[in-house]
Amino acid sequence: MIIVLKSGINDADVDEVCRRITEMGYGPHVIRGEFKTIVAAVGEERGRPDLRLLEAMETVESVMPVQQPFKLASREVRRDSTEVRINGVTVGGHDVVVMAGPCSVESQAQVLEVADAVKGSGAKVLRGGAYKPRTSPYAFQGLKEEGLRYLAEARKRTGLPVVTEVLETESVEVVAEYSDILQIGARNIQNFTLLRRVGEIGKPVLLKRGMATSIQEFLLSAEYILSAGNPNVILCERGIRTFETATRNTFDISAIPVVKKLSHLPIVADPSHGAGRRDMVAPMARAAVAAGADGLIIEVHCDPDHALSDGAQSMFPAQFDRLMAELRIIAPAIGRSICLEPVRRGGWGS
Repeated sequence: MIIVLKSGINDADVDEVCRRITEMGYGPHVIRGEFKTIVAAVGEERGRPDLRLLEAMETVESVMPVQQPFKLASREVRRDSTEVRINGVTVGGHDVVVMAGPCSVESQAQVLEVADAVKGSGAKVLRGGAYKPRTSPYAFQGLKEEGLRYLAEARKRTGLPVVTEVLETESVEVVAEYSDILQIGARNIQNFTLLRRVGEIGKPVLLKRGMATSIQEFLLSAEYILSAGNPNVILCERGIRTFETATRNTFDISAIPVVKKLSHLPIVADPSHGAGRRDMVAPMARAAVAAGADGLIIEVHCDPDHALSDGAQSMFPAQFDRLMAELRIIAPAIGRSICLEPVRRGGWGS
């Protein structure tokens, strides 16, 4: 249920409504809009008082059911789109935010070189994996905390916030110590214990859609994070597994407008994993921006042919630089923008 409060109420009035909701056995979540304040009441309804009783309160305008099973993620609850702010970067606002970097952190020199390159082209967030979930147990599994330290060093050098994946509840705190955005990968989309834990930690979360996850299941996974008290969720479309074998995954462009209609949460696109082929990343990135994505997350490596993971889908810095130039033409056509002042470093962008 959502409880719509009357105009002109003060903080004490909101607190009193939340107290009554808690007494009735539900969890209150306050959402302040430009013109109205609403409180979402979340919890099992069986055996508990009817929330419509709250309409008797002088400060309550109405009590309405939320039709979607994902309550806090639904646009029924929040009509305004959520903006997630990370150290001066806003995801979900006017700008299309590009996150870029290597699939895996392989060495200090490697991550610093890539960080310089992607920042010079206009990326706003540095991506890189320190803990790597791999299909094969014999594949490179990441440098773990050593890799996190290299990412933190790259952040200090470039000023770029860092997004990196967390695999298990035991490592949430150490990943949160070094990073600015916690990524939940496709394989952990329904690891509900982990979702609750990153919800409790409070840092922004980048939630990737699973390989065989419906959009409803995707948004219900976001609901676990939101219901744990963390409103800073960024969704990520990264392709789904279908019968098609021409590409690594089937990049579901249609998911972007569908999610934006159903949910107020920002959504970014991952064309690197969506296609799994370097030659397909740029066209898929262009299409995602045209479809309304709030951002992109792209794999970039200075020597992808010798990368320890996902080299086949990683762009060379010069390719990434050209893509950013193309996106600066596309974004204004749909009323958006991308960083307009890239910082040139050396000759990698030529």
